[in-house]
Amino acid sequence: MNKRTCTALAATLAATLALGAAGCSGERRAGGSGGGRNPVAANAGAVLGGTPHKGGTLTVLSNQDFTHLDPARNWVMSDMDFGTRLLYRTLVTYKGAPGNEGGTLVPDLATDLGTPSNGARTWTFHLKQGVTYEDGSPVTAQDVKYNVERSFSPDLPGGADYAARYLAGAEGYQGPAQGKHLDSVKTPDDRTIVFELRKPFAEFPYATVMPTFAPVPQARDKGPQYDNRPFSSGPYKIDSYDRGKKLVLVRNDKWDPKTDEVRKAYPDKLVVVMGLKANQIDDRMIASQGADASAVPWYALRPESAAKVLPSAEVRSRLLAESQNCTDMLQMHTGRAPFDDVRVRQAVQYALDRDAVLTASGGPALNDPSTAYMPATLFGGRQPDTLKIPATGDTERAKRLLKEAGKPDGLSTKLTVSSGDKGRAEAIQQSLGKAGIKVTIETVDPSAFYATIGDTKNRTDLVYTGWCPDYPSGSTFLPFVFDGRFIKEKGNSGNHSLFREDATMKRMDEIAAMTDSKEAAGAWRKLDGEILAKAPAVPVLVRRWPLVLGTNIAGAYGHTSFGGQLDYATVGLKDPAKGQG
Repeated sequence: MNKRTCTALAATLAATLALGAAGCSGERRAGGSGGGRNPVAANAGAVLGGTPHKGGTLTVLSNQDFTHLDPARNWVMSDMDFGTRLLYRTLVTYKGAPGNEGGTLVPDLATDLGTPSNGARTWTFHLKQGVTYEDGSPVTAQDVKYNVERSFSPDLPGGADYAARYLAGAEGYQGPAQGKHLDSVKTPDDRTIVFELRKPFAEFPYATVMPTFAPVPQARDKGPQYDNRPFSSGPYKIDSYDRGKKLVLVRNDKWDPKTDEVRKAYPDKLVVVMGLKANQIDDRMIASQGADASAVPWYALRPESAAKVLPSAEVRSRLLAESQNCTDMLQMHTGRAPFDDVRVRQAVQYALDRDAVLTASGGPALNDPSTAYMPATLFGGRQPDTLKIPATGDTERAKRLLKEAGKPDGLSTKLTVSSGDKGRAEAIQQSLGKAGIKVTIETVDPSAFYATIGDTKNRTDLVYTGWCPDYPSGSTFLPFVFDGRFIKEKGNSGNHSLFREDATMKRMDEIAAMTDSKEAAGAWRKLDGEILAKAPAVPVLVRRWPLVLGTNIAGAYGHTSFGGQLDYATVGLKDPAKGQG
């Protein structure tokens, strides 16, 4: 992104946003590394536009296609929000509510949040009666088991790997294509599913929110092509999908709202228009003319568009800015020279000017600087600063570290970023360059970004990406980002530093086995600092998710459990007649 947005502008935006929140209700859920000092938090937990009415067409303006809609592969926050709230249901889900309530688990396909036994090594769920697919056929326990199994398939990479990490006997399993099934997932009848885990996991109900635990009937499975047409168990079904151009959802008339306490399904139709320019989306949302009054943006407001929001109190009243609760990181390939040398990695830590990246991202109004890997919510409200590196970096210290590593003249490397992060990449490039680290930037379309950096043999030395905890526990952050046992050659997710260290992995197992949740939380926090000292990645910032909505949008809030993004389960239109299409 263009870096001409300055800190002064960001500070002004923060102050005006606090004024623009008047009349909004809702409770702010703790989040963001600022520990409550960011004035934009006044908009957090807000519900905008009043109560929606049934009917009309909700339009989503997007600069990209989905990474994946197949529930076995869907593990990008925005895609999970869209898929699990509109197209398919999971065993358990999050309540459709702003603020703290949005973090509450509620049954979805299941009748309750699961029953543990055998010291939390066994979990049993019973499915509700009357839940059907778009053709009226019943959703069965066998369908959930089948999707869990297909998530292991080598030709379906990219999905959440909780099943691989926790199910007993899952080592080496390659999916159901050859008629092989997991004995650790049992279905004694059509409405009962039992999971046998290899170790106790008291947080397992949180894992069943993941799309991995949505149903897929085997007869409908088309392998990688299922991505184009998931079979609906939710309130909407796919009418048409032209990849990269448009997705149209219409009502699934076989969805029974009596079985679903979360999804309100207000619009008659949802149309996702893709391939638009990001600046074009911002301008259209700010203007909110014609059909755009009934539109929402897919991606967050660009930093350089913030100046267009400032002059108008009316536009500010349509701005959501919930914390994404995700940490952006510059991750280094620790398995490849020169980044296999901790001194080189530490040089990057000291060379990075986080303030410059923050400014390129819209300043402190739209983001919070990060001094740890896990977000503030996992530290009780504020991240620690264990390394005490100045926010503007320490170029001389970085140069000394490079000299100690035998690189007195610096080095050259490449950085891969999503095209939307180009401005951040340029700020990284400039600050590292001052220390003698010459960086060449490679940008990738957002829909292909994770596949590109997930190719561990062919990816660049540096990647800029982030991680969001799937639920409020260190167990869903550090192991996914730094456990080397789950690195994949293709479709690698999370551990993009390819960090493998026996001592770290041993400690992760020890913490995971702790039965005292407070003891475990403290141990994860300590481990965060210990890994940070080894510098496999540099924490940069915690983004917010600013969204300017159309004037006809109602019931909108940033859902904390989906990274501050719009909750599609409850959003709709004030006047459906204005949203026809």
